[in-house]
Amino acid sequence: MADTTTDTKRVVAGGLAGGIAAWLVGYLAVYLTHASEIENSVGSTVLNLLTDENVTWKIVGWLFYNAHNVTVRIPGVFGQTAQNFVAGAEETALTAFLVVPPLLLVVAGIATVWNTADDPTTAARNGAAVLLGYLPLSVAGAVLFAVSVGDATAGPNLVTAVLLAGAVYPLLFGAIGGLVGGHLSAE
Repeated sequence: MADTTTDTKRVVAGGLAGGIAAWLVGYLAVYLTHASEIENSVGSTVLNLLTDENVTWKIVGWLFYNAHNVTVRIPGVFGQTAQNFVAGAEETALTAFLVVPPLLLVVAGIATVWNTADDPTTAARNGAAVLLGYLPLSVAGAVLFAVSVGDATAGPNLVTAVLLAGAVYPLLFGAIGGLVGGHLSAE
């Protein structure tokens, strides 16, 4: 019984750490590759003037959520529009970010499962534990990356950010990583 409790604690700790690491590394990857471009853009300059703050880190967050297929809602004269700057980009380097969250979550799932699962079902379940770290950051990020100008707010769609980026992505790709990790650690 002690082995089961130890394994459970290890999976929970690994899932928490792996989910947090995957989220932070994903955001950091977008930041390091696109922050200066965003900071020098006309849209960022206008938002900086309207909000009296540097919004670059928030717009980087928009791209990070776009990489999870979460749209950003942007208010306009004719109502709100939903944008995915990553999926609609012509720039290959930007559309390549669509594979970053899945890849990082698979790696986190592999690391979480390593030597903790004997069968595929357990391996997949243990890999999906990356949700424990990924979901809270996805919720917090969706709120923190909102940009308010007067009564209007632009930012990631909160419901989609929580459900898709926070739950579906880590459950699906963490479980895939768990399956891979279970298979690799069994060899």
